[in-house]
Amino acid sequence: MIAIIDYGVGNLFSLQSSFAAIGQEAAVTADPAALRAADKLLLPGVGAFRDAREKLRAGGLDELVREEAGRGKPLLGICLGMQLLFEKSYEYGEYEGLGLLRGAVRPIADVIPAGYKIPHIGWNALHLTKPCPLFGRIREGDFVYFVHSYYAADCNDSLAATTEYGAPLTAAVAKGNVYGCQFHPEKSGGVGLNILRAFCEDV
Repeated sequence: MIAIIDYGVGNLFSLQSSFAAIGQEAAVTADPAALRAADKLLLPGVGAFRDAREKLRAGGLDELVREEAGRGKPLLGICLGMQLLFEKSYEYGEYEGLGLLRGAVRPIADVIPAGYKIPHIGWNALHLTKPCPLFGRIREGDFVYFVHSYYAADCNDSLAATTEYGAPLTAAVAKGNVYGCQFHPEKSGGVGLNILRAFCEDV
């Protein structure tokens, strides 16, 4: 079973519906016993880094996620959930992340040309940068749906895909059993469902 971590931030039931659409059971839960018993974990997230980090910590779920990832359990972070996997974020200050991946979360305004709208909202192509089991069922150049104002930087050792929005931005990461998508698979049509299917069956 896949457990979608419920810590008060994220598009939980849309994600659950996407798993149902591909015939996979996914439970939305904050129960530590259920999370430890799950085969795989999914860390969603929408909103501000600091608030999400504090909610994870308040429920003791930050340590649980670290422990389970350290045991080798597959973990997928989506959008803000991906950003939480990194060492720190510079969103309205400087805040510690989970530290599962090397790198920092920085404003896209630092790297995209003036005049580009922020947040970056819409469909953009994926450019695959290394073999990754998440992407075995999709093709180079497939489009997925983004909504973000920050991106993962300094993460070459885990970089799995980029997208172009005036500059190359991190679209996905993978290192060992830890995966992340800056885009929303649950809002990305058939391509997104194939990525979720790969997380269920190929990871």
